[in-house]
Amino acid sequence: MGFNVGIDIGGTFTDFCSVGDDGQIIVYKTPTTHYDLSVGFMRGMRELAKRSELASREYLSQVHALRYSTTVGTNALIERNGPKLALITTAGFEDTIFIGRSRSWADGLPLHEVKDMARITKPAPLIDPDMVAGISERIDCNGKIICPLSREDVLAKLQALVDKGAMGFVVSLMWSFVNPEHERMIKQIIEEEYPEDYLGAMPVTLSSEISPKAGEYTRTMTTVVNAYIHGLMADNLNRLGNELRDGGYERPLILVHNTGGTKKVSRTKAVLTHNAGPVAGMYGSAAVGALSGYPNVVFTDMGGTSFDIGVIVNGELRAHDFIPVIDRWRTNIPAIEVKSIGAGGGSIAWINELMGKTVEVGPQSAGSMPGPACYDKGGQEPTVTDADLVLGYLNPDNYLAGEMYLDVELSREVIAEKIAKPLGISVIEAAYRIRRLVDARMGQEVFNEVALKGHDPRKFAVFACGGAGATHACGFAPYIGARTVVVPAVASVFGAFGASTMEIRQVWDVSRSLKLFHWDKQSYLKDLESFNRVVQDLKSLAIRDLKLEGFGEEQMDFHLELDMRYGSQYNLTKIPVPRLLLHSEDDARELCEAFTQRYSEIYSPEAAFPVGGINVEGFYLTASVNQEKAAFKQSVGTGASPSAAALGTRPACFDPAQGLVDTPVYDWRLLQPENTIHGPALIDAPETTYVIDRGWTYTMDAWRNGVLQQNR
Repeated sequence: MGFNVGIDIGGTFTDFCSVGDDGQIIVYKTPTTHYDLSVGFMRGMRELAKRSELASREYLSQVHALRYSTTVGTNALIERNGPKLALITTAGFEDTIFIGRSRSWADGLPLHEVKDMARITKPAPLIDPDMVAGISERIDCNGKIICPLSREDVLAKLQALVDKGAMGFVVSLMWSFVNPEHERMIKQIIEEEYPEDYLGAMPVTLSSEISPKAGEYTRTMTTVVNAYIHGLMADNLNRLGNELRDGGYERPLILVHNTGGTKKVSRTKAVLTHNAGPVAGMYGSAAVGALSGYPNVVFTDMGGTSFDIGVIVNGELRAHDFIPVIDRWRTNIPAIEVKSIGAGGGSIAWINELMGKTVEVGPQSAGSMPGPACYDKGGQEPTVTDADLVLGYLNPDNYLAGEMYLDVELSREVIAEKIAKPLGISVIEAAYRIRRLVDARMGQEVFNEVALKGHDPRKFAVFACGGAGATHACGFAPYIGARTVVVPAVASVFGAFGASTMEIRQVWDVSRSLKLFHWDKQSYLKDLESFNRVVQDLKSLAIRDLKLEGFGEEQMDFHLELDMRYGSQYNLTKIPVPRLLLHSEDDARELCEAFTQRYSEIYSPEAAFPVGGINVEGFYLTASVNQEKAAFKQSVGTGASPSAAALGTRPACFDPAQGLVDTPVYDWRLLQPENTIHGPALIDAPETTYVIDRGWTYTMDAWRNGVLQQNR
């Protein structure tokens, strides 16, 4: 017997999901220990062992893989506690990261702050201006050396930076992604001056290795962010790895990447761990969707701090972020696109005096400490969780399977003081407004996210995940136009579940500009080797890295995607490629036609302009390892009646005019496939609560997923 374990650290809770070889799933949630994430991590592992009826050491020795979505790097950026770094760049470009892009002042800010332009400021830089040195060198756009690198110049600038307290170096030179020779020479010089044998050894990060892509600012910032969080992540993960080994775990710790795959710690770039939890949830949605017959899925995850949204089309995670923002900086990592807004169980409700005393919800969050008022940890602000408790949806004695007690009186007090009294309304009315507002905001964001990608939201099944997803699913689904909502059996820890099922996978990318279709000659690329050479180089890197992880080439699958655009355009469109290499002009024509078809799907056929030329600007090679997938258990249906799971009633509010009314309550653990429940009703599960509104019907499927459908 063995286990695959996924761990997802969120702003409020840390989630765990253990999938056994027999398909048995065990889940656990515990408050995130922000002061030391490893404390909550090890607490969860001990609890999984306990629930598996094994001693902790015995359980860890049987774990096949621990797949970890970590927020260590994100926290380092938020807290600004990284090392003092120095940047070495091409002379004349020392101010690139400080000038930024035209809207870099708005990157990473919530909408309400972006609107307040009079007070907005650029973020404090990760590297101080006096820690930037310009080196006399130049390589042109074709990779030709125009101005050779001077070793004496590098040594002089290097010593000055060390004297100022540099603890590491970032090297980002112009056009290094085409020819990295000068960056490698600088790294060699630094390592010769400060060899690993001495305490003064300096870590060196090259942009040509971290982000070999076009875009001077984003390439440099990607490298800076990676260098800034690398050391802290390495220390934290090494410490955690030692604890796990001491506890009996004998395999490498696996990290989840925002590219949709996983790799062991020793082969992971730190920057690729950002926002990995929601991406793991996307992967889990694709897996459950394939089992349940839902190829088109809108993934939503409502946790304690944020509400995440992702789109899956035909079972594929093919929406990528063009220039993803990490904290306050644009980068160019090949991340799967997941949109997040400040709407969760911990989102704070407040009155906007400037807008005529209207109620607002979020984006501020109470987090896990102090958390909502009902946690009784010092929270003084009303939150969405407080509203749900006041409305009777949550069982105060059975929160997190009874491990936390919620104080409903504290919730009533803060809602009365901060919302109800100032507006002259009842506490129930105030709580109901909070719920309706957060539902409307989430529903509208989901609709926009799907529609702006060129899809009809009504044709998608909504997956409601996260600890609060089942509680609010019926509330936000009507704003999307969706009539079917799926709440997976492990929805409350879905990021951890997705991580536990992810395959070993990584993306290797590089910028190269090729004219696939020439507008002036109306002809296709003749030099096919220029295309194939780039793919072969990326494939060699992929094979090298995966062999170092212990896998043979015969186990690897390769998939190619390209960033493409029409000749006169700036924005890029990423498309999957039917084959890795081009062998004839017909192959080039097929690739151009695939791009035009994908472009037409997104922007309409009228927007396509193939006669203007078609360019390839970026290559993305995904390599994955063929591994046996877990076989999840199906259960046999017992009929429509849920009477065996009935717990009685609980006062709950579905209409503020009627107030609290007795509402049927069911125990999720006692429900069986085919059981059907008509709203209004409540279903208590160990880690979440299902709220079935009027006009909705709940049915449990063979995998114990809840299928919510709006009555026609």
